[in-house]
Amino acid sequence: MASAEDQTAVTLDPLLLSRLQWVWVISWHILLPAFTVGLASYIAVLEGLAFFTGREVWSRISAFWTKIFAISFGMGVVSGIVMPFQIGTNWSRFSDTTANVLAPLLAYEGLTAFFLEASFLGVLLFGRKLVPPWVHFFAGLMVAAGTLFSTFWILSVNSWMQTPQGFHIENGRFFPDDWWAIIFNPSFPYRYLHNVNAFYITTGFVVLGVGAWLLRRGRSTEEAGIMIRMALNLLIVLVPLQFVIGDLHGTNTREYQPVKFAAIEGRYDTVSPLPLTLFGIPDDASGRMRYAVEVPALGSVLLMHSRTATIRGLDSYPMDQRPPVGPPFFSFRIMVGIAVLMLFVAATGQLLRPGGRLYRSVWFLRLCQWTAPLGFVAVIAGWTTTEVGRQPWTVYGLLRTAKSVTPSLTGTDVAISLALYVIVYLIMFPTGFAIMAGIVRRGMHAATDAPDQIEAGRPMPPFVAPNADDHHVA
Repeated sequence: MASAEDQTAVTLDPLLLSRLQWVWVISWHILLPAFTVGLASYIAVLEGLAFFTGREVWSRISAFWTKIFAISFGMGVVSGIVMPFQIGTNWSRFSDTTANVLAPLLAYEGLTAFFLEASFLGVLLFGRKLVPPWVHFFAGLMVAAGTLFSTFWILSVNSWMQTPQGFHIENGRFFPDDWWAIIFNPSFPYRYLHNVNAFYITTGFVVLGVGAWLLRRGRSTEEAGIMIRMALNLLIVLVPLQFVIGDLHGTNTREYQPVKFAAIEGRYDTVSPLPLTLFGIPDDASGRMRYAVEVPALGSVLLMHSRTATIRGLDSYPMDQRPPVGPPFFSFRIMVGIAVLMLFVAATGQLLRPGGRLYRSVWFLRLCQWTAPLGFVAVIAGWTTTEVGRQPWTVYGLLRTAKSVTPSLTGTDVAISLALYVIVYLIMFPTGFAIMAGIVRRGMHAATDAPDQIEAGRPMPPFVAPNADDHHVA
C-alpha cells in the first residue's frame, strides 16, 4: 500500500496541474478576443458611418460600445500577460525547444498588434471632441486592424504547433528554414478564417442580445433597433459561411491530423462507408463507442463528400499517440449544435423583419437575449476540440506534452499558483462583466419609453413602424 506521501505525490502531479492551470487561464482569456476582435471592427464601421453621414446616432452607438470594448481590452491585457509568463514557469522545455521558431512570431504580435491597439484606443476613447472626425475614424480602423493582426500572429503560432513545417531539428531544438512556410503553415488559413468568423459571429450575437434587451425595456430604442438590424444583416451572411469554412477546416484536419479527426468523429474502428455518429459514450479503455446513435453512410457523404470514403479508426494507431476521445467528440457536437441554433435565430430574424414584426415579437427578442452568450460557448467548445484533439503533443507528432513541462516543477508549486489564479480570476472577470452590464443597463441616454412597453401592448417608437423597417440602415 502506498504511503501518504506517495499518494500526495500522485495527486499533485505537476504535469496534470500545469495543464489544468493552462486550461483555466486560457479559457477565461479567450472569451475576451472572441468579443473584442469583432467589436473593434463593429466600432470601426460605426465610426465610418458617423464620419460619412454626419448623423449623431452612429456616434452614440460607437461611444457606447467603445466603453465596453475598453473594459474588455483591459481585462484581455491582464489575462494575456499571464500566458507567456506561464509558458516560462510551467513549460520551459517547450519554450526552449521551440523558441527559435515561435518567439519571433510572438514578438511580431506585440510590435504590430498590441501597440497599435493600445496607441489608438486612447484616441478612440478620449478624442471624440479633441481630434478631427477623420482622425477619430482612422483610430477606429487602427484598433480594428490591431485586433486582426494580433489574431493573425497568435493563430499562426497555434497552427504551426498543429501542422509544423519550414524547420529543421538540431540538438533537440527547432530551427527555422522557411519563414513563409512557418507562418502560412497548412492549417493556418483555415484556422484564421474559422476563428475570425467565429469572433465576428460572437460579437454579432452580443450586439443582437443587447439591442433586444434595450428595446424590450424602452431604453435607447432608436439605437437598439439599429443594433438589431445590423447584427441580423451580419449574421445571416456569416453563420452560413461558417459552415462552409468549417467544412474546409475539417478537410484540412483529416489530411494533416488524422488521429484528431478520428477522435472528433468517435471512430475507434475503420468502417466503410462511414456512418455519422450523432451521439455516444466514448470508452477509450475498451476502444468502442457505447450507446452509439449513428446514421449509416452519412459520415462519408458529409465529411468526405463521397458515398464510400472512410477514415482510419483509432485502433490503427498506437495507444500512446491517441488523444482522449470524450472531450473533442462532445465539444465538436456542442459547437455544431450551437451553430445550427444560431442559423435558426439569424433566419427567423430575417423572416420577422417585414412590417416591423421583428420588434413586436416578444418571444424572439427574448430568444435574442438568451442566445447572446452562445458564441462564447461555441468558441470554448471549438478550442477544446482543437487543443485536446492534438494531444499527446504540444508540437504535433514531434514534441510530447509530457516532455514540454518544466523539469524542476513540483506539484505543490503549481497547486499554489493555480489556487491564486482561480481566486484572482473569480474576482477580476465577474467584476469586469458587472461593469459592462452596468453600462448596458444605463443605455445610451435617458429612457425614452416606458419599460416593458412591448408586453403592455403600447405603440412602438416611430423607427419600428410598419413598412419603415430599414429606414436607418441601408
